[in-house]
This record gives sequence, C-alpha cells and structure tokens, in this order.
Amino acid sequence: MSSKEKPTLGGTRIKTRKRNIAAPLDPASFSDAVVQIYLDNAGDLELVAKSLESSDLNFSRYGDTFFEVVFKGARTQPGTIKLDEGECHPYSIIDCEPKREVILPSVIYIQKILRRRPFLIKNLENVMQRFLQSLELFEENERKKLAIFTALAFSQKLSGLPPETVFQPLHKDNLIAKGLVLSFITDFFKEYLVDNSLDDLISILKRGKMEDNLLDFFPSLKRTPEAFSEHFTKAGLLSLVEYNQKKIFEVTLKEMKSALTSQMAEEADISVVIETVKQHVKDAKFPDVEVVRILWDIMMDAVQWSGKNQQQNANAALRQVKTWSKLLNAFCSTGKLELELMYKIQVQCYEDAKLMKLFPEIIKSLYDQDVLAENTILHWFRKGTNPKGRQTFVKGLEPFVKWLEEAEEED
Repeated sequence: MSSKEKPTLGGTRIKTRKRNIAAPLDPASFSDAVVQIYLDNAGDLELVAKSLESSDLNFSRYGDTFFEVVFKGARTQPGTIKLDEGECHPYSIIDCEPKREVILPSVIYIQKILRRRPFLIKNLENVMQRFLQSLELFEENERKKLAIFTALAFSQKLSGLPPETVFQPLHKDNLIAKGLVLSFITDFFKEYLVDNSLDDLISILKRGKMEDNLLDFFPSLKRTPEAFSEHFTKAGLLSLVEYNQKKIFEVTLKEMKSALTSQMAEEADISVVIETVKQHVKDAKFPDVEVVRILWDIMMDAVQWSGKNQQQNANAALRQVKTWSKLLNAFCSTGKLELELMYKIQVQCYEDAKLMKLFPEIIKSLYDQDVLAENTILHWFRKGTNPKGRQTFVKGLEPFVKWLEEAEEED
C-alpha cells in the first residue's frame, strides 16, 4: 500500500518574527568623530558645519553629546561637567574669550545646525539646564561665558529656546545663597540689553517666570529694594532699576487702594486711615504729589454712584469730599500740594461728565474744610496753567472768587 503525500501550496514563504536590533550606544565614538571634525577644520565653524552636514553621524541619538562637545570641547562624564576620556578640541565656547564678539559666531553656528536638525533644540535645552544647575562647578569667567551665550541665544531667537525651562535651575537655593545666580543674571541682563530693549528683556523674564521675583535671586540677607537698586546701578542697568521701582510703586499702590477702599466702605476712623496711608507711603516712597493725586482717585472711586440721577451723584460726591476732607488735609501740607490737588480735581471734572458741573462746589467745600487755602484758589483762578475745561471752571468759580476777594479787601 503506497502512502500519499500531503498536498502543499507552492510558492508560500514561511514568515519569521522580525526582531528590533538596536545599535549599541556609543557616545564616545560619536564625540571623537565630532571632535575630529573640529580639529580637521581648525575650528572654522562654517567648515565644521559643512562637514557635519555631509557626515552620517547619528545626531538623533547623541544630541546631548553633540552640544557637550560644542560647549566643553568633548563629552562629559554622566551627571557632571567633567570631561570624559577621549579626544578633545580647543575651540569650545568654554575655552574662548568671555566676549560677545567671540561667542556670537558659536550662536550663529548652532542656529545653522538647528535649522537643518530642529529636533536638536531639546538637546540644547537639556545641556544648558545641566550646566546652569552646576554653576558652582565652573570658574567665574566660564560662568560669564555661559551668561553671554544665553543672552545671545535669546537675542538671536535661537529656534524657540524656551526661557521657562532654561532658567529653571536658577531657582536653586544653594546657588542663590552663594551669589552665583545674581552674578549670572547680571551678566545676562547686560549682554541682552546691548541689542534689545528693556521691554524685550521683560518679555523674556515673563516667559521664564522671573519677572515678579527678581529679588529672589539675591541672597536672603540682601533681598531689599535698596540692595536691588544699589547692585544694578553699579552694573550700569539703570533702566532695570527704574522698572523695578515702578513695579514696586504699582504693587504698593494697588495694596493701598484696596486697603483704603475697604476702610472707607467700613467707615473706619479717620486716624486709622491716615496711618494706613502713611505706612504705604513709607514702604513705597511715594512722592508727596502722587500721594495727593492717589488719595483723590481713591475717594472718588469709593463713591456709590447712582446711575443717571445727576442730583444723587452730585450729593454723593460732595458728601464723600466732606467726609474724607481730613484725609486730604493730612497730606496737603503745602501750597504747592494744594494747587496740585486743584489741578487733579480740574482734570477729573473735565473728563467725567458726572462731575463736570461740580467743580465750584467741590472747591468751596474743600475751602470750608480747610483743605484749600484762599491764596491757592486765587492763584489757580488768576494764573492756572492746565487748559482742560479751564474757561468753564473759571467762569463757574467767579462768584466764589469774587467773595474771597471782597473778604480780602475788607481784611
């Protein structure tokens, strides 16, 4: 009996499961290859960029290693900034002079690399973060080079380098306590402002979440507005000092407005309100003229206006003036400040329809409450310089001024 063979389908292929065979990690060979390109081209960055472009180096795997070679001249040991064994080149950013004209070509060179390989921006970010959180391991002039490079990188808008992550290591307490962060950001500010405006710098700081806490980069015992002004004035950064003073002014002003609005709504004792103002004035060093203007604004903002009923609005405004006249009186201590108050009232009455017809009554009320002196009112009437609504207000104030002049003649 003959056995029958089982039928088979011709042309079939037996499938075998494919295995992903990963190339071995070899950052040392990659680093040596990049270093050799630097050496072969004698550090000419344009030639280096061309050689890198024509090479078959695996940048996607060794991006961090590449930027270590750019910054330090060779790859670094894992978790440190120390150079590992292997080839090294002398054309790195850390080895050059701490001058913007020397470091700028490296920034432009990196920009060219990133345009062809935009995925490397994350590797640049990684290496910069690692170096900044290791500032204490660098020499002083090396830290300055890093600051100059960082400033130029943002100035050249280096392929979307994110300030919020690059600057994150600068919040480390130990670096701040040693004064390293303050030194770094001072060099950074000076270099960045060479080619950019203060507004550009503030935009960078906002994105880096640094704008509101610049004092935090000072050692704890020096976190005062006075120390801030002294340090950055010596560094030649007067525009930054003025910006910070303005910011402190605005924050304190907001706090004072909030506190006084609450006290007025609660009808707090006038002595308590005066002390509140004095404390804020002391903290923010408000100029006397600004204090008078601010107090008037706060008083008028606290009025309970009643829609379109003009008579009720007039009564509410005059009642507010009478109620808080002692507050104005406490800070209108000179004829000049009284005159500034009159100008402030003039402008607001001109710009606010609710108050347009109230100017003479407000001035008379402040005279009755001893806030404005007779001489101040007569000076404004005869020699006032602010043109806003002046003709209308002078005409409205004529009867009261005539009465003052007659009383003056009788005296």
